[in-house]
Amino acid sequence: MATIVKTPSGTWKALIRKTGWPATAKTFRTKRDAEDWARRTEDEMVRGMYIHRAPAERMTLEAALKRYLREVTPTKRASTQIGEHKKSQALIKHLGKYSLAGLSADIVAQYRDARLAGDEDETGKRVPRSNNTVRLELALLGHLFTVAIKEWGIGMPFNPVSNIRRPAPGAGRNRRLTPAENKRLLTAVDAYSNPMFSWIVRIALETGMRLSEIAGVRVGQVDMQKRVVRLEHTKNSSPRTVPLTKAATSGFQAALDNPLRPPETDLVFFGEPGKDGVRRPYLFDKAWSDAKKTAGLVDFRFHDLRHEAVSRLVEAGLSDQEVAAISGHKSMQMLKRYTHLRAEDLVGKLDKLTT
Repeated sequence: MATIVKTPSGTWKALIRKTGWPATAKTFRTKRDAEDWARRTEDEMVRGMYIHRAPAERMTLEAALKRYLREVTPTKRASTQIGEHKKSQALIKHLGKYSLAGLSADIVAQYRDARLAGDEDETGKRVPRSNNTVRLELALLGHLFTVAIKEWGIGMPFNPVSNIRRPAPGAGRNRRLTPAENKRLLTAVDAYSNPMFSWIVRIALETGMRLSEIAGVRVGQVDMQKRVVRLEHTKNSSPRTVPLTKAATSGFQAALDNPLRPPETDLVFFGEPGKDGVRRPYLFDKAWSDAKKTAGLVDFRFHDLRHEAVSRLVEAGLSDQEVAAISGHKSMQMLKRYTHLRAEDLVGKLDKLTT
């Protein structure tokens, strides 16, 4: 039976002590509210459905996110850590003052809609956020609730993010290089003073490897005799072996034979030493921007080289499974988003079907 007492401040406190359950108390403005809560809570205990909500009512989303960033985020790869710190800023700005218990599905849905509509910049103009940006923010929020419920013992009946619609994923980019653009781009990268820039771009265009994968390649991962590169750290955490075309083989061979390679690093594409004296992967952001401008490809991204490479593999007649083995895509659906065949290149094949 619950104990209902009046506090010195004039409010009413309900205290429940029941065998098998921790002592539970809550304060209310009226005695009736206290009695109603006590009755509902005791009923939930009897039916084995009671959830201790006090921690969820005390912990704000801001505090929960800071704990998540401190305990969970460091277990993920460096690029993911950077992304989660950035996404948490938007979540804290809009929802940080809410308690975990107070974040209902409708509030999360309002956050989704507000982010898609856009925040106001310094001039008062709304800047909409892409569907994928909002999807990733909601994914972080959803995983936070999952960890809080399963690992932190925060009592909540459900994860509010699981009860809302996620924005549809954005359409895959359909940016392909025309033969003329391909020639201008390679001419621009070849003209750069550091030859490593040209080797990286050509390897990306031939193999479909991601920039992070190329940048992190070590000398021991390249087998020139078998013409393969063994990638240990990939975006989807699945190691894979990438076969090399003749052009990609030439690029890696030139990089391995680089006479300027310092003895203290085994990175194939190395940068200058940092303040700590450690050499990290070669960075070429400015060189890429300059090359795009020179080639007249301002709207072209480095990751579009991966799109181009994968599409060329399909056009060359490789099966979906063979292309996926090279590119590292785990699902055919994701591979389809990255593969865009030129309609004009399919005309010849159609003609063969009718002759």
